[in-house]
Amino acid sequence: MIWDGVSSVCNGVMLEIFQNFEQMTARISPWILIIAGVTALLVGLLIWLGGLSLGKQIVAIAGALSGVIVGLFVIGRTAFSALLSAAIATVIAIIFQKVVIIALAAILAAAICFAVLAGPYIEHSQAQTAAAPNEVSAQAATPGVSESIEVLKAYALDIGEKIKQAGSQMPVQKWAVIAAPAAILIVGGLTLRRLTSALYFSVQGTLFIFAGMILLLLYKGTRPVSHIRINPSMYASVFAAMTAFGTIEQLLICKRVKKESAGEKKNGRKKPGRSKN
Repeated sequence: MIWDGVSSVCNGVMLEIFQNFEQMTARISPWILIIAGVTALLVGLLIWLGGLSLGKQIVAIAGALSGVIVGLFVIGRTAFSALLSAAIATVIAIIFQKVVIIALAAILAAAICFAVLAGPYIEHSQAQTAAAPNEVSAQAATPGVSESIEVLKAYALDIGEKIKQAGSQMPVQKWAVIAAPAAILIVGGLTLRRLTSALYFSVQGTLFIFAGMILLLLYKGTRPVSHIRINPSMYASVFAAMTAFGTIEQLLICKRVKKESAGEKKNGRKKPGRSKN
């Protein structure tokens, strides 16, 4: 089931998004691909292998990013509103860390399920606007950073519009299917918090690693998305294996770290007691 689900994602929304991105890399500065690729790869490795140990930091960053997005696009659309909402969201995320991790896990599960089910609807909406990427790629031959940022903004808006269109075309039954894994993870997070958290961090980290590798391979001039489309089962197997390894590794390693820290606290309490005697 895991392999089939990840394979469906590879053939669905995520692949379509990266396929369009692959076709327009000539319009993006190589520096953006390098910096974004290395950053995604390093962040992915940290989350994949140490998410349970870095839960507070990860939640704080997620809260800050969410606050910036809300401040820029919802509230005041100014730098001050973005910084203020980021600060408030960060504090709230740290205070309610456990709840936020469960919520993020549920959102990620729903997003992956949406990526599996919305593939045909995304392809339909793309067929109506297929000329847009070709028009973009036909322009400047030596892009700069500012031009690349503008291209990425237009690309993000286009993808967001396609996702909205696909969501509006999906029947209610599929939305119920999308909500089911999110509800399961919420219940699992309340009963098996460590396992749910480790699974979430492992999946999230693996996604970042895949994205980083794709960006770096695009910089090298290869066509990684096309290779994934040719053999999705192989990459689905790699994804599933990495997810399983990351989950088990975090449960084992982070458990040892907790025991060691608890032992250090006990020793630290004993020493002052001895000195008083």
